[in-house]
Amino acid sequence: MRREPLILGGGPAGSAAAITLARGGTRPLVIERTRETGDALCGGFLSWRTLETLARLGIEAEALNRAPVTRVRIFARGRVVETALPAPAVGVSRARLDSLLLDHAVSDGAAVERGVVARAIEGGAIRTGDGALLESAALFLASGKHDVRGAARPAEARGTDPTLGLRTRRHGAAVAHCVGDAIELHLFDRGYAGVVLQEDGSANVCLAIRRSRLAEAGSTDALLAALATELPAFADRLAGDATPIEAIANVPYGWRARHGTDGCYRLGDQAAVIPSLAGEGMGIALASGVSAAQAWLAGEQGAAWQARFARQTARPVTIASAIRAMAERPPMIAPLLPLAARVGLIDAVAAATRIAQA
Repeated sequence: MRREPLILGGGPAGSAAAITLARGGTRPLVIERTRETGDALCGGFLSWRTLETLARLGIEAEALNRAPVTRVRIFARGRVVETALPAPAVGVSRARLDSLLLDHAVSDGAAVERGVVARAIEGGAIRTGDGALLESAALFLASGKHDVRGAARPAEARGTDPTLGLRTRRHGAAVAHCVGDAIELHLFDRGYAGVVLQEDGSANVCLAIRRSRLAEAGSTDALLAALATELPAFADRLAGDATPIEAIANVPYGWRARHGTDGCYRLGDQAAVIPSLAGEGMGIALASGVSAAQAWLAGEQGAAWQARFARQTARPVTIASAIRAMAERPPMIAPLLPLAARVGLIDAVAAATRIAQA
């Protein structure tokens, strides 16, 4: 059995844990299933609070995207409101973010093995695709939205009409001009779309949509066509050269791991899944990695830390889930948007859905 911690997943949560553990004097091993860093579907927006955590990990905002995001713009049933963000944020591809974080982890002393697939968690150990059993005194589970057999999140967390995540990118000057320095939310029946410019100037278009709405459309292409007809402003964001539509199923928004086991620390989406319209998924991922690593270094067992982190994420996840429930019903929320912007409610919600960073 390894004395050093074992981290399953080389995304932001796993890398943050690896950096913190390595700086604490240990040599963690990161197991990553991909051989090359790809571009994950979710997490293309980093809030001001998340940027503070990244700076402490050694990554400055300018290394991610030199063009800051300074405004939020919300569309619903023909209405549009816009307000300044509490502080500058950035849009960035996960390929850029994940590569920088993992490189920092290696520079700080962590070991990384790529191309290793985890088939199951067995008694706190990892059963790999080739049948090997990797054991360690501490396992940090950072597999993101992908569950691992033996440690899967409960099926009931998905709900009766589960959420799917869709993503496409649009390239072109017209799209970039429309979006500018804003993070946009386009609200529609049983879903919403977020749009932000990334470091290469392309528009990252991500949708969270109920399965029933996609089933009614019949296909992802038909869904986008229907939304373009329904939402003229969103149609403008779908102009230009397009990348293929990517999808991930059964995203359990609102779920939190309230209980854990000693020796195992669930990180990122394995710890808490905040609705994406809050723009705090990466904040939770990084905070969980740093906090869990600090806990292990201080001798705090996984069960105690998991319960503590569940309490830490309760407010942002609960508030974001309530806002999401309203956002998926545009007739309910659209009349409230102008007033919300005037009295500062949008800023208040933005602040309330941030997680306190370690």
